[in-house]
Amino acid sequence: MRLFLLARHGESLLNVAGVVNADPARDPGLSALGQEEARDLGRQLAGLQIDLVVTSRFPRAQQTAALALGGREVTRVMLPELDDVRIGELDGKSLAEYRAWKRDRPRSEPFPGGESLDDAAARYADGYRLVLARPERVVLVVCHEIPVRYAVNTASGSDRLDGPVHDVPNAVPYLFDEQGLSAAVAGIAKLSRSVV
Repeated sequence: MRLFLLARHGESLLNVAGVVNADPARDPGLSALGQEEARDLGRQLAGLQIDLVVTSRFPRAQQTAALALGGREVTRVMLPELDDVRIGELDGKSLAEYRAWKRDRPRSEPFPGGESLDDAAARYADGYRLVLARPERVVLVVCHEIPVRYAVNTASGSDRLDGPVHDVPNAVPYLFDEQGLSAAVAGIAKLSRSVV
């Protein structure tokens, strides 16, 4: 049996500041609490032989994975397909400004200078397909709240990407087998109106 553990990164310094970020070069990494959350993730995974770690290109995801692994030698891959939503001109704005812009807009409308939530969902489906195509048996994926949320919801058969689970806690692993992650990919692709 193949296992896939999907986790959001630990609390970031930008989470603490209430600032949204979609550019890996502008990510200052984890807060002190986020570092401890990443170590807690490692303690939860201590009994598993992890064969592959996949992260987004963001330092907060890479630091979470590194702290969780605690020095274990594991193959690591970065996938831009699992990066946070590309929010364009809203990068560096407050979470309140981001939410105000997003409110009452369709998922198909791109962020100014960025991508739409539907485009991001299709990208996440592509990223998870790449993960599934790998040969490793136990895979840890550390990325961001939205791609984890979409996978959790669609794997459970929800017809909404954003529910019933909406708030994904930091550095908590969600367990999928191959069939479950494949179902998530199909659901994300369908709900983003992309070709499966």
